[in-house]
Amino acid sequence: MKYTNEIEIDLPVEKVIALFDNPDNMSKWQPELLSFEHISGEPGQVGAKSKLLYQMGKRKIEMIETITKRDLPQEFAGTYEAKGVKNWINNRFVETTPDKTKWISDNEFKFSGFMSVMGPLMGSKAFSKQSMKYMVQFKEFAESVEP
Repeated sequence: MKYTNEIEIDLPVEKVIALFDNPDNMSKWQPELLSFEHISGEPGQVGAKSKLLYQMGKRKIEMIETITKRDLPQEFAGTYEAKGVKNWINNRFVETTPDKTKWISDNEFKFSGFMSVMGPLMGSKAFSKQSMKYMVQFKEFAESVEP
Protein backbone atom coordinates (compact mmCIF):
# COMPACT_ATOMS: atom_id res chain seq x y z
CA MET A 1 0.00 0.00 0.00
CA LYS A 2 1.37 3.41 -1.03
CA TYR A 3 0.17 6.99 -0.65
CA THR A 4 1.46 10.57 -0.56
CA ASN A 5 0.36 13.44 1.69
CA GLU A 6 1.42 17.06 1.52
CA ILE A 7 0.91 20.21 3.54
CA GLU A 8 2.11 23.80 3.33
CA ILE A 9 3.68 25.31 6.43
CA ASP A 10 3.85 29.08 6.87
CA LEU A 11 7.54 29.14 7.76
CA PRO A 12 10.85 29.24 5.86
CA VAL A 13 12.27 25.81 5.12
CA GLU A 14 15.26 26.26 7.48
CA LYS A 15 12.91 26.90 10.44
CA VAL A 16 10.73 23.92 9.50
CA ILE A 17 13.80 21.68 9.39
CA ALA A 18 15.16 22.97 12.71
CA LEU A 19 11.87 22.01 14.41
CA PHE A 20 11.37 18.74 12.47
CA ASP A 21 14.94 17.53 13.03
CA ASN A 22 14.85 17.91 16.83
CA PRO A 23 13.66 14.66 18.48
CA ASP A 24 12.80 16.62 21.64
CA ASN A 25 9.96 18.22 19.64
CA MET A 26 8.34 14.95 18.56
CA SER A 27 6.02 14.64 21.56
CA LYS A 28 4.88 18.24 20.97
CA TRP A 29 3.26 17.25 17.66
CA GLN A 30 2.78 13.51 18.25
CA PRO A 31 0.91 13.43 21.59
CA GLU A 32 0.56 9.62 21.39
CA LEU A 33 4.36 9.29 21.59
CA LEU A 34 5.28 8.01 25.05
CA SER A 35 9.04 7.68 24.54
CA PHE A 36 11.84 8.05 22.01
CA GLU A 37 15.04 6.16 22.77
CA HIS A 38 18.17 6.20 20.60
CA ILE A 39 19.56 2.63 20.40
CA SER A 40 22.42 2.60 17.87
CA GLY A 41 24.40 4.58 15.31
CA GLU A 42 25.08 8.30 15.32
CA PRO A 43 21.86 10.05 16.41
CA GLY A 44 19.99 11.63 13.52
CA GLN A 45 22.31 10.20 10.87
CA VAL A 46 21.87 7.47 8.24
CA GLY A 47 21.88 4.06 9.89
CA ALA A 48 20.84 5.35 13.32
CA LYS A 49 18.15 3.31 15.07
CA SER A 50 15.69 4.51 17.69
CA LYS A 51 12.87 2.86 19.60
CA LEU A 52 9.56 4.72 19.67
CA LEU A 53 6.69 3.79 21.98
CA TYR A 54 3.18 5.02 21.15
CA GLN A 55 -0.14 4.76 22.99
CA MET A 56 -2.78 4.12 20.34
CA GLY A 57 -6.10 3.85 22.11
CA LYS A 58 -5.75 0.99 24.58
CA ARG A 59 -2.72 -0.49 22.82
CA LYS A 60 0.95 0.35 23.17
CA ILE A 61 2.87 0.05 19.93
CA GLU A 62 6.64 -0.17 19.84
CA MET A 63 8.44 0.56 16.60
CA ILE A 64 12.02 0.80 15.47
CA GLU A 65 13.02 3.76 13.32
CA THR A 66 16.03 3.39 11.03
CA ILE A 67 17.20 6.50 9.19
CA THR A 68 17.85 5.62 5.55
CA LYS A 69 18.46 9.05 3.99
CA ARG A 70 19.41 12.44 5.37
CA ASP A 71 19.80 15.21 2.84
CA LEU A 72 18.32 18.11 4.79
CA PRO A 73 16.85 20.57 4.15
CA GLN A 74 15.51 18.74 1.08
CA GLU A 75 14.89 15.16 2.21
CA PHE A 76 14.72 12.82 5.21
CA ALA A 77 13.73 9.15 4.97
CA GLY A 78 13.44 6.16 7.23
CA THR A 79 11.83 2.83 7.94
CA TYR A 80 9.48 2.24 10.85
CA GLU A 81 8.98 -1.36 11.91
CA ALA A 82 6.36 -2.63 14.35
CA LYS A 83 4.86 -6.07 14.85
CA GLY A 84 3.41 -7.07 11.49
CA VAL A 85 4.05 -3.69 9.80
CA LYS A 86 6.95 -2.10 7.97
CA ASN A 87 6.56 1.50 6.83
CA TRP A 88 8.92 3.36 4.51
CA ILE A 89 8.59 7.14 4.72
CA ASN A 90 10.32 9.64 2.47
CA ASN A 91 9.86 13.26 3.59
CA ARG A 92 10.64 16.06 1.17
CA PHE A 93 10.69 19.77 2.02
CA VAL A 94 10.27 22.30 -0.78
CA GLU A 95 10.54 26.07 -0.41
CA THR A 96 7.47 27.43 -2.20
CA THR A 97 8.19 31.07 -1.21
CA PRO A 98 10.83 32.45 1.17
CA ASP A 99 8.26 32.16 4.01
CA LYS A 100 6.46 28.93 3.04
CA THR A 101 7.50 25.29 2.91
CA LYS A 102 5.69 22.38 1.31
CA TRP A 103 6.18 19.09 3.19
CA ILE A 104 5.58 16.06 0.98
CA SER A 105 5.49 12.64 2.65
CA ASP A 106 5.58 9.46 0.54
CA ASN A 107 4.56 6.34 2.47
CA GLU A 108 4.68 2.64 1.68
CA PHE A 109 3.43 -0.12 3.98
CA LYS A 110 4.06 -3.87 3.94
CA PHE A 111 2.20 -6.18 6.27
CA SER A 112 2.95 -9.63 7.70
CA GLY A 113 1.23 -12.07 10.03
CA PHE A 114 -2.11 -10.93 11.42
CA MET A 115 -1.58 -7.47 9.93
CA SER A 116 -1.43 -8.96 6.41
CA VAL A 117 -5.20 -9.46 6.86
CA MET A 118 -6.01 -6.39 8.96
CA GLY A 119 -3.87 -3.81 7.10
CA PRO A 120 -5.64 -4.16 3.75
CA LEU A 121 -9.04 -4.31 5.49
CA MET A 122 -8.29 -1.01 7.23
CA GLY A 123 -7.33 0.42 3.84
CA SER A 124 -4.93 3.12 2.80
CA LYS A 125 -7.40 5.85 3.80
CA ALA A 126 -7.04 5.00 7.51
CA PHE A 127 -3.25 5.03 7.32
CA SER A 128 -3.17 8.18 5.17
CA LYS A 129 -5.57 9.92 7.57
CA GLN A 130 -3.29 9.17 10.56
CA SER A 131 -0.22 10.39 8.64
CA MET A 132 -2.04 13.58 7.65
CA LYS A 133 -3.13 14.13 11.26
CA TYR A 134 0.54 14.16 12.32
CA MET A 135 1.43 16.55 9.49
CA VAL A 136 -1.33 18.97 10.53
CA GLN A 137 -0.23 18.70 14.17
CA PHE A 138 3.37 19.46 13.15
CA LYS A 139 2.22 22.48 11.11
CA GLU A 140 0.21 23.79 14.09
CA PHE A 141 3.13 23.22 16.46
CA ALA A 142 5.72 24.81 14.13
CA GLU A 143 3.62 27.86 13.36
CA SER A 144 2.78 28.36 17.06
CA VAL A 145 6.43 28.50 18.22
CA GLU A 146 7.49 30.99 15.57
CA PRO A 147 6.25 34.62 15.57
